[in-house]
Amino acid sequence: MKILLNNDDLNEALQNVSNLGFVPTMGSLHKGHISLIKRSLKECSKTLVSIFVNPTQFNNKIDFKMYPRDNKKDLLILKKYRADFVFMPNIKEIYGLNKVSKFKLLKKDKILCAKYRKGHFEGVLEVMKRLTNLIKPNKIFMGEKDFQQLYLIKKHFDKKNTKVISCRTIRDKNKLAISSRNKLLSKKDLSTAGKIARNLILFKKNLFSRGHKKDLIDKKIKELKRLFQIKIEYLELRKKTDLKLSTNTKDSKLFIAYHLKKVRLIDNF
Repeated sequence: MKILLNNDDLNEALQNVSNLGFVPTMGSLHKGHISLIKRSLKECSKTLVSIFVNPTQFNNKIDFKMYPRDNKKDLLILKKYRADFVFMPNIKEIYGLNKVSKFKLLKKDKILCAKYRKGHFEGVLEVMKRLTNLIKPNKIFMGEKDFQQLYLIKKHFDKKNTKVISCRTIRDKNKLAISSRNKLLSKKDLSTAGKIARNLILFKKNLFSRGHKKDLIDKKIKELKRLFQIKIEYLELRKKTDLKLSTNTKDSKLFIAYHLKKVRLIDNF
């Protein structure tokens, strides 16, 4: 495994590489990332994993500082699963002196997390543009856990020479979607988050049999707040294809964002 720290290292390492798989991460690797790496190793000749905590997608400086980092552990994981390259640039390598994003979300895309995290997806799209311009991958592997992010990246980067591959959400034994942010939760809060996930999985199944009605969603929001003392930003049923609000459970996903103590969690079912 080659560790690449700057753009010169990257250019030299990728000179003669074809059929390159790219797994973009912010480190703090977990089973979800590992599933993406395995998929890339299976489908591509070479696999590159990036580790870069992108400052422009955080609308809260404290959140950026608190984001879990463990490069030593991450490198051991990547070595174990035989990634070919790991790109670990600093901020200057990616942004130079220019951190301004040229991406502007359309009004119809300012929904779900984009409604509550101003500038977040503009930052995500900007860093993905810069990374893909440098790496020039043939395939980009991303998880469905961050479905809105996946949707927007597919919209902007899924092209003839670069395909964005969506991969299923990996869950723990309690059905909680595995996320780096879970490391910020106490044991008790992890248990609570698992209960919320199981509650919503069952709720989604019942929506299929009962037919979707807005009052059922509203009642579920009140129930979750009462049972788990959480602050809910949104609980919405939206189409998979264009993220428009849906009244039909077929080909739709149930999206949630909520705060458990000081940790913000998202999921979809």
